[in-house]
Amino acid sequence: MENTTSKPQPISQPESDRYWAGLKNEEIWLQRSVTTGEFQFYPRNFPISDPENGIEGIEWVKVSGEAELFTFAIVYAAPHMGFAGDVPYITALVRLKEGVIIPTNIVGVEPQPQALSIGMLLKPVYEHSEGRQTLLKFTPA
Repeated sequence: MENTTSKPQPISQPESDRYWAGLKNEEIWLQRSVTTGEFQFYPRNFPISDPENGIEGIEWVKVSGEAELFTFAIVYAAPHMGFAGDVPYITALVRLKEGVIIPTNIVGVEPQPQALSIGMLLKPVYEHSEGRQTLLKFTPA
């Protein structure tokens, strides 16, 4: 029997609209504190490095997508029925060149520990789906 359960999808919020719009155009836009220059992820209504500045303390910056693998796990048991056909798959935290760490999936490599190494260089991959958010994933560079 084929699984027809939909995967849960991210929901755009006003503070994250720029991020999702960028991914649709295969660009990565992240928030940065105007005062400290620190990047942050996930998008918020204030810079976490100096929250007293509120929304005026944030600027959106297009980043390169150059990244390295920070940590990973191989998922063998689907956390939701919509992912049952995807297991095993790699979930990961990657550190972008700009220093911010983001959650993602690693694709284009076998989901086996020996195929991955902490610090390996990665490049972005954009997963487009009709009527859904474009998802940011990474593959070995």
